[in-house]
Amino acid sequence: MSSPFSVLSLKNRNQDPLRFSNELGSNFMEWGFCGIKDHKINKLLVKEVISIFSSFFSLSDEIKNQYHNPLLGGARGYTPYKIETPKGGTNPDMKEFWHTGRELNLNHPYRQWMPDNYVIKEVPDFQTKTQELYTQFDELGKTILNSIAVYLDLDESYFDLAVVEGNSIMRPIHYPPILSTEQGERAGAHEDINLITLLIGGHQSGLELLSKDGLWKKINLDDDVIICNIGDMLQRLTNNYLKSTTHRVTALPEESMTSRYSIPFFVHPNPDWYIETLESCCTEDNPNNYKEGILAEDYLRERLQEIKLI
Repeated sequence: MSSPFSVLSLKNRNQDPLRFSNELGSNFMEWGFCGIKDHKINKLLVKEVISIFSSFFSLSDEIKNQYHNPLLGGARGYTPYKIETPKGGTNPDMKEFWHTGRELNLNHPYRQWMPDNYVIKEVPDFQTKTQELYTQFDELGKTILNSIAVYLDLDESYFDLAVVEGNSIMRPIHYPPILSTEQGERAGAHEDINLITLLIGGHQSGLELLSKDGLWKKINLDDDVIICNIGDMLQRLTNNYLKSTTHRVTALPEESMTSRYSIPFFVHPNPDWYIETLESCCTEDNPNNYKEGILAEDYLRERLQEIKLI
């Protein structure tokens, strides 16, 4: 097991929060990525959810497409194979995926931006298991953001209100076997849209990050390690102080013959959160690169258009 960045224990956060934040920030500054262990994401639950989606993705296209609504831009439910395309890319990704989001009550004002979740009727325990895992990811995301706030010399609770009902997404992904005649990659080189991403189940060979010296670095970690990386919203908020790192998912010839599964969780702010550059991240050497702020929902829609989901 190996990676260019460190794997930090959440136990150390409880013992020395400042040191943990500094180590987390140092990894983000160098790589845009960090590993997290000793978290509360239930390993057995992850396996159960992967099994649930392995069953779903093996269903016929006719059944799966009943859960696809192109008008939602992939916000909820199923997105078929070869739809999402990296920003600036020409070949769509060789993957299909599912989106589960936050459950809202009937009168919630965010329902104008955050649609209802779909429930897969063909697979037992779908709703219970996916919502349980979503909640665990959601809590871990808030914890990591608290540590990032400390690293940025902000109040630890800086992000609490911003993400309390954020438009965060859990995305179980299936990368099917690849035909030799197909063009493209399982996931082409890209940066994530959101604040931070948490990834588990993607530890099979294939995930790579682009280093500052332009080299692709392979990531191969134990399956109980959460991989966390910076997204473009956090990069924008910090005036490029914390940068979103380019990454991709590739497959060697012998790996391309088998399926690959992963579950990233994209931590998003509330859709009406205003992304405005932190003054503390603007200096004479690094003046404000984003003089106009933007609502999180507007920024999200801009990016979804770029990757051909809407």
